[in-house]
Parts: sequence; C-alpha cells; structure tokens
Amino acid sequence: MNGLIGKKIGMTSVYDNLGKNVAVTIVEAGPCVITQVRTEEHDGYSALQLAFGDRKVKNTPKALMGHFKKAGLEEPMHRVQEFRDMNLDKNLGDEVTVGDLFAEGDKVVVTGTSKGKGFQGVVKRHGFGGVMQQTHGQHNRLRAPGSLGNSSFAAKVMKGMRMAGHMGNAQVRVRRLQVVKVFPEQNIILIKGAIPGHKGAYVTIEK
Repeated sequence: MNGLIGKKIGMTSVYDNLGKNVAVTIVEAGPCVITQVRTEEHDGYSALQLAFGDRKVKNTPKALMGHFKKAGLEEPMHRVQEFRDMNLDKNLGDEVTVGDLFAEGDKVVVTGTSKGKGFQGVVKRHGFGGVMQQTHGQHNRLRAPGSLGNSSFAAKVMKGMRMAGHMGNAQVRVRRLQVVKVFPEQNIILIKGAIPGHKGAYVTIEK
C-alpha cells in the first residue's frame, strides 16, 4: 500500500465544484526520504522505509544517525515508518512527494494518535445519560454510572463493563476519507472531514 508520513496543520473549509462548503483537514504530507529498501530476496518482503520531520542531532542515537547517513542524509529525521509493497520507481535517498501518490478524489486511510483526555467518567467516555433528575435526594449523582454488576451471582463486575477510565491517546485508523485538493508545490493535501490527533501531530496517509 502506497503511503506518506505527514503532519496535521489544522482545519478549514473550502468550496467544492458544486459550490458546497466542505470542512477539510490540512496536512503537510512529505516530502519523505527513502531511508531503506526492503526486498523479497534479502528481507522476505518488499517495502520502502520513509522518514519525515526534523529532529535534533543531540537527541538522536548514533546508530540511527548512521542509518540516516547510509541514505545520504546529513540531518536526522523525526518519524520513520515502513510501507509494504509500495510500487514506486525510487531508490535509496530519493524523495517521495504528495504529487507522486495522491490526486483529487482519491480515497485514503489516515492513521494517527487521538488526543489524550486523561481519566474521564462514563458520561464523557461512553456517552451515558446519567441520572439527570434530582429525585429521592440524588443531589450529587447526576453523572453517576449506575449499577455495575450482579448481586449474588456472579457477585462481581463482569469483564468489559463500561466504566470510568483513561480516554484518548490511542491509535485511531479512519478509512475512506476523500482527498479534496492537492498542492504539490507546498506539499499540502486537503482531506475531507476530521482526522485523529492534535495540531502538529504526525499521521500516516495510505492509499
């Protein structure tokens, strides 16, 4: 699957060909540098390893610096990821740009890390309605989860019960998003709708 590493810039809206206002996410996609080429003969599978983003030299291990220098890079990159079975006529050290892979109207899959929201209750985490009505002295139970488990049998909270806990900061994969516009000169791609992650978060766009 062909893909690129990008950085989420933010959201805006554009008008399509029918004059309809469409909400889009702006993503800086590439240019990504090929830092390793996997082959069937040597590795057992075919893939291209791409690198994207700036990284300080002092925060980069020497082994990783040597890996980048093999690809002809003087400065380290922040994000490195492999893409299986990429059908591109590219060699080690070449750049892959957004214009090489994507066009208007393409359907893409975007993977990223969702915003971390910390420890949340059942109303925000699972959409519970809560008690809602202050009857029978329930003045402090408006957002309570209610009953949790059985009484005498099995006398425990069953596994998988929706309760309060850690919310967000998880890998999210959104499928069948549409590419609205591509700006190859600025390495910008506009994707219809929202994608996971905060502003400045790294995402993977696959076709």
